[in-house]
Amino acid sequence: MMQPIFLKAVLQDKIWGGSKLYTHFGLDLPSQTIGEAWSISAHPNGVSEVISPAEFAGMGLDELYQSQPELFGGVTEERFPLLTKILDANQNLSVQVHPDDKYGLEHEGELGKTECWYIISADPGSKIIYGHNAQTPEEFSAMVEEGRWDDLLREVPVKDGDFFYVPHGTIHAIGAGIVILETQQNSDTTYRVYDYGRTDAQGNERDLHIQQSLDVTQFPHQDPQVNITEDDQDGGKVVHYLTNEYFSVYKWDLKKSLTVDLPKEYYLATVITGEGEMEIDGKVYPLHLADSFILPSDIQSVTLRGDLEIIVSNPETVASKKELV
Repeated sequence: MMQPIFLKAVLQDKIWGGSKLYTHFGLDLPSQTIGEAWSISAHPNGVSEVISPAEFAGMGLDELYQSQPELFGGVTEERFPLLTKILDANQNLSVQVHPDDKYGLEHEGELGKTECWYIISADPGSKIIYGHNAQTPEEFSAMVEEGRWDDLLREVPVKDGDFFYVPHGTIHAIGAGIVILETQQNSDTTYRVYDYGRTDAQGNERDLHIQQSLDVTQFPHQDPQVNITEDDQDGGKVVHYLTNEYFSVYKWDLKKSLTVDLPKEYYLATVITGEGEMEIDGKVYPLHLADSFILPSDIQSVTLRGDLEIIVSNPETVASKKELV
């Protein structure tokens, strides 16, 4: 096919959401509390729709993945493996944790959730919750019961351009004033530990999941190792943030032009800053802020021009093209 697959994001209303997906990215929002744009998603709770090419327009990504396996290297799993989203934290998100695959499948009927965050923007003084200070589940439980949240939770200041790896079992929360691009497993299982006593429009507090959180949290917390590398070219650079068993994540960062080889089966991409264009096999596609697209299996390389940043990922659950040759 040799064409990128552009997708329409699914907007999710959240108690902590705001309006930056409009003011920063120009998305048409149905309310002032839109917390997430599921940019590339085949999850039942929000399926992205194909915008182009025309032959697939209007099709959900879940259907495309099942009906056109050749676009994804011919090696497809039961469910599309990844989900990428832009989050606008107008208020603090709940403190939460996600299970691993084994626990998630056993208790929730879906995979666990390992994720990572690229900080697109952060208001001065913004912080995230990243890990905890309890040494054992018993100490954790006691601190929760006593409401000693300041002692239990680790706060980390953040700024634009920071990157955080959040494996399953990591206690975490995105703080107010932060916009992120999240790459994650295709799962929507979340266990809430703490929600600041917030209530919804009906005056009800959201459910907490203390026992499940105790079951899946890492004790004691250890920050995961991340080895960030850069491949500089004349007109830009490719930053490699992470490769784990689920996905690899990169940033294509260009001021003029950048040519990138694509050795893996397919790639997911979202424009997070700027404007430009992408050339594939002699054909040029305009790129705008918040555009999200998949580069399918038969695209071997792309040339990008403009002043823009793109967060890119690929699943690590299929063989690479090199391995298939």
